[in-house]
Amino acid sequence: MKVVVTDYIEDNLDWEAGELAARGIEFEAYQLKFRLEQEVLAKVRDADVVVVNMVKMTESLLSGMKRCKLLIRHGIGYDNVDVAACTRLGIQFAYQPDYCKEDVAEHAIALIFACARKIVRSRKVLEEASRRGRWDFTGLFPMYRLDGKTLGIVGVGRIGSRVYRKLRTFGLRILGNDPYLSDERRAELSGIQWVDKKVLFSESDFVTLHTPLTDETRHLANATTIGWMKPTAYLINTSRGPMVDVNALAEALKAGKIAGAAIDVYDPEPPPPDYPLFGFENVILTPHTAWASEEAGWEIRRSILADILAFHEGRPARCVVNPEVLQKR
Repeated sequence: MKVVVTDYIEDNLDWEAGELAARGIEFEAYQLKFRLEQEVLAKVRDADVVVVNMVKMTESLLSGMKRCKLLIRHGIGYDNVDVAACTRLGIQFAYQPDYCKEDVAEHAIALIFACARKIVRSRKVLEEASRRGRWDFTGLFPMYRLDGKTLGIVGVGRIGSRVYRKLRTFGLRILGNDPYLSDERRAELSGIQWVDKKVLFSESDFVTLHTPLTDETRHLANATTIGWMKPTAYLINTSRGPMVDVNALAEALKAGKIAGAAIDVYDPEPPPPDYPLFGFENVILTPHTAWASEEAGWEIRRSILADILAFHEGRPARCVVNPEVLQKR
């Protein structure tokens, strides 16, 4: 059995290599994220298991992977994988939905607090005051307390529900919008007021996005939905870059239609030098690091290894996106 990693974010994969070698499993790891498809195929053509981070798994690439029976995505989202093609080709596709859920929730909350307290702008005010020898808070106020404000969570799954649980003691009114959540799950999240999208965007002081990227959710935050927001409200995105129409957001910010935004994800990544949100003092930008923690890094490495070993022993991976492939066996 042969396992190939197309691209990875760790410093090295020595741990994985050692664990697999101890079980007689061949292992190769590459950094092919920006390589041509033909170069990627040359490395994965004879792999039984392929682990991918950001390389695009197109139908043409998947078709050339003649031996592959398990594809594992290193992460939660899988918009870089043609799942339908995996199913047609009989490739079991697994992902890691529990990866970094605590970390992304914490990052979203950190951005909410940073927006509310204008943390980034405050540092600039301090440095300017130090140079001048006097305080000048121009552009920093007004500032509002969180207690009594409204938080809107779009997508109340693994991450969105954690944002709620971590913030529910802060005196916030919390609105939720998630048409795919079961009645049982909604009952468990009894402190959330369930509303439609327009009410959520219209009444929230902070709107945080936590849905997967699909055709339905692409540009979920657009000229219309952003237009519903209060002039004192903030938009936070730690999900996927295409969830937000950044041109529409930039126009709203220029016109003062909303108070600001905090963004951790981009389209494309990294954002180009002419990214529309560069230069706004009321926008916080972080370099797609919501996932990052030492704990999360080791959790996903262990869960991917567990999926590989399950396959090696004739069992399915833990979280299979296309279980119909397993039923055909």
